[in-house]
Amino acid sequence: MRKTIILLTTGLAAVLATLPADAGIFNKKSRRELERENRQLRERLDALQQEITWYQNDINERDSLRNELVSLYEENENKLAAGMTSADYTPEVTDSLLSVWYLHRQSRENRQGTGYNMDSVHFTTLVPDQVLIERLEKMNSFIRLPYNETVKNYMILYSEKMPVKMGQILGLAQFYMPVFEETFRKYDLPLELKYVAIIESALNPRAVSRAGATGMWQFMYPTARNYGLKIDSYIDERMDPYASVDAAARYLRDAYRIFGDWSLAISSYNCGSGNVNKAIKRSGSRDFWSIYEYLPRETRGYVPAMVGAMYAMNYAKEYGLEPAPVQIPAHIDTFHVKKNLHFRQVSEMIGIPLDDIRDLNPQYYRDIVPGNQGEQVFRLPFNYSADFIDLQDTIYRYKAQEMFSAQVDDGRGRASVSSPGTTVRQGGTGAWVYYTVKRGDNLGKIARKYHTTVSNLKKWNGLRNDNIREGQRLKVGKR
Repeated sequence: MRKTIILLTTGLAAVLATLPADAGIFNKKSRRELERENRQLRERLDALQQEITWYQNDINERDSLRNELVSLYEENENKLAAGMTSADYTPEVTDSLLSVWYLHRQSRENRQGTGYNMDSVHFTTLVPDQVLIERLEKMNSFIRLPYNETVKNYMILYSEKMPVKMGQILGLAQFYMPVFEETFRKYDLPLELKYVAIIESALNPRAVSRAGATGMWQFMYPTARNYGLKIDSYIDERMDPYASVDAAARYLRDAYRIFGDWSLAISSYNCGSGNVNKAIKRSGSRDFWSIYEYLPRETRGYVPAMVGAMYAMNYAKEYGLEPAPVQIPAHIDTFHVKKNLHFRQVSEMIGIPLDDIRDLNPQYYRDIVPGNQGEQVFRLPFNYSADFIDLQDTIYRYKAQEMFSAQVDDGRGRASVSSPGTTVRQGGTGAWVYYTVKRGDNLGKIARKYHTTVSNLKKWNGLRNDNIREGQRLKVGKR
């Protein structure tokens, strides 16, 4: 990493070295040529500086995390991270466990398993084909699991080529898979469908694709609304693990009723029923492997990838894959909130970490439960439930004026709340909303948060490129 920064810095110096030192040279070029060259040089400088800043921030984060983990290891050197029973989770050990939020971030940033062209790559393994086939049969899946070279490639990919990422997924699976299983049982659907979420998002409820698909089950906006998921300025139920898996189950049930085959239904979840129908018409068959070549490239590997993920999850021990040690609430209580509630009010009054609230309520992406709009679901670990009930009236009043700079929209056209880190300044044609850039922010992330575009942010703030810095105040829209 440090070598990379040295190389980038050297590159920056090389760009500077290309600037002409002799003023006489400028007389030989037209003004337009000089302006074009100057603009190109500025763009190269900006790009290099952005890369250097990114690597420097990454090094700082890694160094900080490394020091923290070394100290935790020294405190708990006699404890084993894997295979602990509930009795082993003493306070000092619990403090060393990773938060669900941390695993979400690490899983999202982990690039293991990417970069392969699965249409042409050919992985090899020491495990004989006959053993792989026998293991698939022993899984006794309700959904048929074929075995061929394509499937074998994905089995090797998930079990051998991405050990760190699979450890993160295994850790998160302890938290989310029981929720998925309960939902699929409710609709009398195969439990194997729960593995679709691994392919879609690596079990990250805050995942957002380049196309705008959001949440653990990666719903696009129109499909989410069609299946009853609420999306507004404060709530995006695509990020709610409970609501989104219910919608995913209903979608898959409908897809199976259309195609009568689980492989086709699962494929339609990725590319839509229209593309699957086109592939069926072109191939003249309703068999998945017969229409394989006619499916969109990104969809072809969808079913084989699901088989690979299922295999790796079921035979993790055989490959030495251990779940990341994650701190998971033993029991979660659900409350129905009918008043506006800020996460910080709960956190500061009853002492629960803010990230723990966010883990259980990711659908409220502004840290606000808009109870004025109607009854909302709010989840807490059971060990905080009694305090929340006892102090409820006090919690609602606590710093309410400070945390709610304006009133939450109650559905009758009233003003909206400014999210944390946001200020509102009155202007002649409305109030500009300002956001203070935090570490790790980028224009794309801020644009999604405030439902605008990167080009708008650049225009409103006079930005020539995508570079922003921590502490910078940006206009993010008008109230």
